[in-house]
Amino acid sequence: MNSRDLLLEIGTEEIPAKFIPSALAQLRQLAEKGLQEARLAYGAVETYGTPRRLTLYVKQVAAQQEDLRLEVKGPAVKAGFDKEGNPTKAAQGFARSQGVDVSALVTRDLAGVPYLYALRTESGRPARDVLPQLLQGCISGLSFPKPMRWAWGETRFARPIRWIVALYGEEVIPVEVEGVQAGRTTYGHRFLGGGPIELTRPSEYLERLEKAYVIADPHKRKAMIWKQITELAAAVGGQVAEDEGLLDEINYLVEYPTALCGEVDADYMHLPEAVLITPMKEHQRYFPVKSPSGGLLPTFITVRNGTAEHLSIVRAGNEKVLRARLADAAFFYAEDQKTPLDAQKEKLKKIVFQESLGTVYERVEREQALTAFLADCMNVPAVLREGALRAAELAKADLVTHMVYEFPELQGIMGERYALLSGEAPEVAQAIREHYQPRFSGDAVPSTMEGTLVALADKIDAIVGCFSIGIIPTGSQDPYALRRQAQGVCQIIMRGNLPLSLAAVIEKSYNLYAAAGRPTRSLEETQKDLLEFFRQRLRFLLGEEGIRYDTIDAVLAEGFDQPAEVLKRAKALSDFRQAEAFSALITAYTRAANLAKKGGSEPIRPDLFEQATEGELYKALQAAEEQVRQADGDYSTILAAVAALRPAVDAFFDAVMVMADEPVIRENRLALLNGVIGLTRGVADLSKLVD
Repeated sequence: MNSRDLLLEIGTEEIPAKFIPSALAQLRQLAEKGLQEARLAYGAVETYGTPRRLTLYVKQVAAQQEDLRLEVKGPAVKAGFDKEGNPTKAAQGFARSQGVDVSALVTRDLAGVPYLYALRTESGRPARDVLPQLLQGCISGLSFPKPMRWAWGETRFARPIRWIVALYGEEVIPVEVEGVQAGRTTYGHRFLGGGPIELTRPSEYLERLEKAYVIADPHKRKAMIWKQITELAAAVGGQVAEDEGLLDEINYLVEYPTALCGEVDADYMHLPEAVLITPMKEHQRYFPVKSPSGGLLPTFITVRNGTAEHLSIVRAGNEKVLRARLADAAFFYAEDQKTPLDAQKEKLKKIVFQESLGTVYERVEREQALTAFLADCMNVPAVLREGALRAAELAKADLVTHMVYEFPELQGIMGERYALLSGEAPEVAQAIREHYQPRFSGDAVPSTMEGTLVALADKIDAIVGCFSIGIIPTGSQDPYALRRQAQGVCQIIMRGNLPLSLAAVIEKSYNLYAAAGRPTRSLEETQKDLLEFFRQRLRFLLGEEGIRYDTIDAVLAEGFDQPAEVLKRAKALSDFRQAEAFSALITAYTRAANLAKKGGSEPIRPDLFEQATEGELYKALQAAEEQVRQADGDYSTILAAVAALRPAVDAFFDAVMVMADEPVIRENRLALLNGVIGLTRGVADLSKLVD
C-alpha cells in the first residue's frame, strides 16, 4: 500500500461557535504546510467541526517521504586543495563530516568564487515516523481568541481536550496532549451517542458518527438546518429571511439539528418589531418568521441539538425563555416613554466616552459644531441644516434608556422610536437612526442629508479624537473600530458625491478637541497619520469596487483629499483602459514623460520653435488644455484629450532632437513635453500603470 487516509479528531468540551470556523481554517493550513514540509504527498484535505470536535481528514497520504537531495557548501577550492592538487585537511574533514569521499566533492561558483560542495541524498522516512510530530504541531499550532488552560497543564486551547483520534490507515499515530493519548476511540452525541465508538479506519468516521447522532460535516449540517427552517416557516404560511451569520452560529452550536416552531405571546406583539426581533436573534438565536407581505408573525423557529422526540417540552421551554425576555422589554419600553428623549440627554454628562476625551455629552456638543461645519462646507439648505443639528443633539440620548442598556444592539433604532414618540420631526428621528450607518461592511449609508451630516460628524469625531491622543489601530488591534468608521466616512462621501476635504474636516474636528485641551499630539502629527489612514481605507474601498491595483496607485498618487473625486477619477481611468484610445494615451504620455522629467518649469516660448512640428504640438496642446478647462470634472474627457495628442507627439519626436545642444532650445522642448504630461496632473500618475 503506497498511501492511506489520515484522520485527526480533537475531542473537547463545548467550543464557542464563533471560534470554530477559524480553527478549522487553521487546521487545514497547518496540515497542508506540515505535509509539504515533510515531503509527504497527499490528496484532498477536509476539515469537519462541531461544538465538541475539530477534525482533520486527509486522503491518500503517502506511506514514505520523498527523498531529499542536498548540496552542502564546504570550503573554497583554494583552501580545499594545495598547489599540487592534493586535498587539504579542510577538504578531507568536510568530506568526512558529510559521509562522502573527497573524490565525490564537486565545485560550484558562488559570487565568482569556486567552492567545494558535497552532494547527498537523504532517504525519506516512513510516514508513521513523521506523522506524530506533524499532528502534534497541528494541535499546538491552533490559536483561539480566548484560550484556556485546565487542571495543572500548560497547554492553552479553546476548551479542555478530552480525547484524540489519530489514525493513519488502521494504525494509531502516537500523539499526546496533557496526558490524553491518541487512540481510535471517538464519541457520538453527548446524550444520544450510546457510548464509545471504536474506529477501524478513517473512512468509517462520518458514517459511524452519523449513526451516533453527530453530523460532523458542517456543510451537510448547515444544509439540513436551512431546509428544516424553510419547511417549518412555509408550514405556518410564513418565510424566514436569509441570515448567514445567525445560521453559521447555530450550525456550530449543534451536532444533530432538529428545527422546531414556537409561538410568541400575543401580549407582546404590540412592541416595535425591532424590540421583538432583537431578543429572538441576539439573545436566543431564534429565527423570526414573517408573512409574505413582510409583517412579523407571532412565531419563531429555533434549532435543538437532538432528535424530534419530546419536541413539545423543548418548545415550551423556548417559549418560556422568550416570554421572560419580552416581558423585560415591554417593561423597559413603557418606562422609557415616561421621559421625553430631549430630557434624557442630560444624563450623558455622567457617561465617559473615553477617559482622555471627556463625556458623551461633550462629544454631542462637538458633533453639533462639526455638523454645522459640514453643512456649511456643502451649502446645505437651512431647513436641512437645522434638522441635522437637532438630530446631532439627540443622537446619543437613547444610550441612557433602559431598552438600549439591556439591548445595546437597539441603539439608534430606539432613538428613532423615542424621538417620534416625543414629537420630534420624522426626518430628525430618521437621522438619529441613520447616524450609525454604515454599521458594517456592505451596509447602507444614510439616505437623508440630516443623517449623512450627523453620521459623518459622529465618525470623524471618534477617529480624530483617538488619533489626537495616540490611539492608532495597529495590526489586529482596533478597539474603537476606527478602520470601520473611516471606511464609513469614505463610503458616505463617495456615494453621496459630497464636496468634502478630508484635511479640512480633520482640522476642524481637531480644533474642537483642542479648545478643551484634549489632544496630546499636534495637529500636524495627527493630520499626517490620519491622511495616511484614510489613504489606506480608500485603497481598500476602491479595490472593493473592482478597480485594478495599479489604477488605484495611479489615482491615489495624484491626491486623495476629496474621496468623491478619487472615486470618479478611478472609475474614469478604469473605464478608459477598456477604450481603443487607451493605447494612444499611454504612448503619448510615456514618450513625453520619459524626457520631460529632465526639464525645469520654464514657460513654453513659441519664438524658440525651430521645426514646424513644434508649433503643431504646441497648437494641439493648447486645444487640449482648453478641453481640460471645459471638462469641469469629466475625467474621461481629460484622458481623451491627452490621448488625442499622440499624432502630434509622434511627429514631434520624429522631427526634432529634444536634447538639443543649445540649452535654451532644449529647455523649451522639454517644457513643451512637460505641458503634455501636465494635463493628467490631478487625475492620475499614468507612469504607475502596468501593462
